[in-house]
Amino acid sequence: MSRLEATLRQMRRWDDALCLSFAGAQRYAALLWGFRGLSWLGDGLFWYALMLAFLLAFGAQGVAPVLHMMAVGVLCTTTYKLLKRGTSRPRPYQVLEHVAAGAPPLDAFSFPSGHTLHAVAFTLVACSYFPALAAILVPFTLLTAASRVVLGLHYPSDVLAGATVGGSIALVSLAI
Repeated sequence: MSRLEATLRQMRRWDDALCLSFAGAQRYAALLWGFRGLSWLGDGLFWYALMLAFLLAFGAQGVAPVLHMMAVGVLCTTTYKLLKRGTSRPRPYQVLEHVAAGAPPLDAFSFPSGHTLHAVAFTLVACSYFPALAAILVPFTLLTAASRVVLGLHYPSDVLAGATVGGSIALVSLAI
């Protein structure tokens, strides 16, 4: 076995073990329902409400951040769909015996986490315009990312990849 194969095998074991550990939180009804709620908000509702709040609170000054977030959202969605189709990675609850789906998935494949991808991208863009929002958006983003693993819908590596892609798209958009 090559060094690369051994490293990939070890990474897969780490991914599976963390996934099993996080998914164990489903045993606690309050945590399960809390993470389901976070995941549901992360489907887009939270971000659409935030954009509407920008427009209502800041009027014309809210237009630039909303348009920026919308453009980043379109690029994130396009990238996310291409990656999902290209990798076709099954979800943890489909592969790991002791992991259950804690919520219905929005699509068939696991890699990358679209919720995390969008949450990181939107948080970076929104906070670039309104830095004080970091106190709310960063914890929400971290909990949304965790919810995907707790609910058995993603591996930790899916979440890390989503965060990396979303962060990269946001940072490039901010640099332009």
